[in-house]
Amino acid sequence: MTLDEALQEAPVVAIVRGIRPREILDHAQALYDAGLRGVEVPLNSPEPIESIRRLAEAFGDRMATGGGTVLRASDVERVAAAGGRIIVAPNTAAEVIRRALALGLDPTPGFATASEAFAAMEAGAKHLKLFPAATYGPGHVKQLKAVLPAQVTLWAVGGVGAEDLAAWWAAGARAFGLGGELYRAGQSVAETAEKARRVMAAVRDLR
Repeated sequence: MTLDEALQEAPVVAIVRGIRPREILDHAQALYDAGLRGVEVPLNSPEPIESIRRLAEAFGDRMATGGGTVLRASDVERVAAAGGRIIVAPNTAAEVIRRALALGLDPTPGFATASEAFAAMEAGAKHLKLFPAATYGPGHVKQLKAVLPAQVTLWAVGGVGAEDLAAWWAAGARAFGLGGELYRAGQSVAETAEKARRVMAAVRDLR
């Protein structure tokens, strides 16, 4: 499943930082059952490439899966080799964006300023992740929307919770990356399922 297809079904990607390969499928199933269609395994998690491989094999046709905190082109290649489709970064690195696109993947670079946003777009990115979103607030997105092309999808990531989605949506954000709001290392599958249901209830109120 492509990133655009996943976000059309549910505009939230789960960031499962700290998850282990033996846990990934059970938590992914809980997220899927709640209605989420995107999962990002940050590369600073334990054995992240193995988790991405298992995730892609089991869910790649029905969820957008891949890596987060992708900082180098070589990391893009590792995620691609594992079957990951999405490449999420906290920063704007043209080499990461271009390598992802060259391999047919969906990059989502992080940005804060208009300059970074336009640099990311020049490299080919169509998804832009405001990070950390809580530092800047929905007003930042609203002002940026005035100058960014309509076809660019703005994400709010970092310090965003279920109770904040409506304000970000009203400002123009059309996707969200949620970490601790959905998953914290060591939590039970039941906790993941409950958090996912709460988030999806907030998502349904947006539409």
